[in-house]
Amino acid sequence: MARKRSKRTTTTFVFCGLLSIIAFCAFVPVFAPLPSLSSHSNHHSQHKKVTTGKFGIANDMFWKDGKPFQIIGGDLHYFRVLPEYWEDRLLRAKALGLNTIQTYVPWNLHEPKPGKLVFEGIADIVSFLKLCHKLGFVVMLRAGPYICAEWDLGGFPAWLLAINPAVRPRSSDPNFLRLVERWWEILLPKVAPLLYANGGPIIMVQIENEYGSYGNDKAYLHHLVTLARGHLGDDIILYTTDGGSREALEKGTIRGDSVFSAVDFGTGDEPWPIFELQKEFNAPGKSPPLSAEFYTGWLTHWGEQIAETGADFTATALEKILERNGSAVLYMVHGGTNFGFYNGANTGGDESDYKPDLTSYDYDAPIRESGDVDNAKFKALRRVIKQHSAASLPSVPSNNEKTGYGQIHLQKKELFFDILNRTDSIEVVESKNPLPMESVGQMFGFLLYVSEYAAKDDGSILFIAKVHDRAQVFISCSSEVNGGRPIFVGIIERWSNRTLGLPKTKCLSTISLYVLVENMGRVNYGQYIFDKKGILSSVYLNGRILQQWKMLSIPLNNLNEIPKSNPIIQVAYSDFIKNSALRKAKENVLKEPAFYAGHFSIDKVDHVKDTFLSFRGWGKGIAFVNEFNIGRYWPMKGPQCNLYVPAPVLKQGENVVVVLELESPDPNLAIHSVNQPDFTCGRGSSKSNMHQLHHVM
Repeated sequence: MARKRSKRTTTTFVFCGLLSIIAFCAFVPVFAPLPSLSSHSNHHSQHKKVTTGKFGIANDMFWKDGKPFQIIGGDLHYFRVLPEYWEDRLLRAKALGLNTIQTYVPWNLHEPKPGKLVFEGIADIVSFLKLCHKLGFVVMLRAGPYICAEWDLGGFPAWLLAINPAVRPRSSDPNFLRLVERWWEILLPKVAPLLYANGGPIIMVQIENEYGSYGNDKAYLHHLVTLARGHLGDDIILYTTDGGSREALEKGTIRGDSVFSAVDFGTGDEPWPIFELQKEFNAPGKSPPLSAEFYTGWLTHWGEQIAETGADFTATALEKILERNGSAVLYMVHGGTNFGFYNGANTGGDESDYKPDLTSYDYDAPIRESGDVDNAKFKALRRVIKQHSAASLPSVPSNNEKTGYGQIHLQKKELFFDILNRTDSIEVVESKNPLPMESVGQMFGFLLYVSEYAAKDDGSILFIAKVHDRAQVFISCSSEVNGGRPIFVGIIERWSNRTLGLPKTKCLSTISLYVLVENMGRVNYGQYIFDKKGILSSVYLNGRILQQWKMLSIPLNNLNEIPKSNPIIQVAYSDFIKNSALRKAKENVLKEPAFYAGHFSIDKVDHVKDTFLSFRGWGKGIAFVNEFNIGRYWPMKGPQCNLYVPAPVLKQGENVVVVLELESPDPNLAIHSVNQPDFTCGRGSSKSNMHQLHHVM
């Protein structure tokens, strides 16, 4: 099928080098004594000032430079915004009236492969934090190691799932803790110079995230605290965030005064009874009321209507907190975009009830995905915040200009299977039974499984009990007149698994079976979070296990990868044939994945603006603009029709769009560059309602 660059016959996959690192890492005692929260006043005194130059907690208040401080903050994730737009979005948050920025740190972005560290470009967290400081914000840093965030695997690197023997993430498993130690020994020294006590913006660092909604391993939490203190010192405030229920707080907090316990809760909940409950989990005088996630909107999965929350409802809920000197962090103030393959997913009652998130992380936030602030929610929240801000608010920036570059005609550049046949850099792994993606080193995107079976006159029945997440099935026969062209058979989906009938064939040789599996994003929340991808069970053909498999990795650029010479994507950059897109527009297209490419020109530098690519009329796939992975599209499922393309991705002159369409291209082979988002596609019907949702980020 494909030329082999490296062939490995295996049934298990072991990170030998990684385990060697684990074996030699130091192990910090789990229950080492924990120092108290940074404070410079006795909680029995009345409003004694904190020493200037310090940030602390006393008298159930935050104190900054000797004065009471009310946190009016917002989550803004550097990894969901291009670096060229960090300042733009932060200035908009400033105009809203915020004084604090909260951000997660996704481990998987910074260490996509064991020992391969990335802190450049969109992963340049130090530059982002310095920019926050320059603009006058203080920062609440959510260091993980687990973050949730609707981000793939809750921020854990997918290679954790391939370690053998398996580690137990989010637990006091020594092997897992050693990996966390190794990661934090890299991360925390980078941010330590930026702590508030060192003249930087970071006032608080979060330990884990909503652990009370997952587990009850206090040894794990204590170990994280000890590790953080070892790198960051005793002055920094460490905090936990948990849902506003007694059960979640009992399991997710560390009682006493060593770690501050913050809460989050639904926007429709009454805040002050929850703040009173919060006090029980903090030392006396050390419980300033803080909603560390005040929901301005909600996430949306494919197949749902876009989540929306009323502007006045949201503003009224915030007013209830601020009017009594409570603190709140807007989640999100600006959502941004799940570029590349990093979107997360949720599950319902079981792991087959799988719900992947959209590429857009607009979140119905006051600063929209493209940075727009001319909307009712921004205005309503700003009105409330202005009433509680000691300083005057900056003027509100105008929306960034967006443009549509019109229709973009695409050519079919290459059928998916043809590229694999003639590309010698595709890595092949052979095994008796199918292996998960992670075990063959393919962490994101697609993996092709190939096997063979004997032809039957009456056809065959295929059953795969466990596919994560969506598989397209093809068969081919080299002796048939079509020359062995793969024939599409059907789709097997994680959420609606079924048997698949393979058609009759007069094949004189064995039949090749191809199963192309798409990883649509790992679960980021709940009990099914450790979500391996690919074929995770035996494959049955007519009730018997089908064995002897080849697995072919499909190399596609992800968010944190600098574009390199990619044999698959580079196909699209071959010379365009003039007018061929128009000539072939009505060609008969087989239901086989294929790469399509087109280009459009921008004649002047000042014409380079934000835009959106509309995929109405297309089926399902991923898109690249100038080799940058702008994400997944699936208009047939909806609700997202258009993918956001920030101006920094574009350039003066020729811009190239590459599309991997998996199923059904638009008959006219055209997409459109338009000037606005669109969330009206598909057949979604279960509209998210923030008044009722109880899930927390």
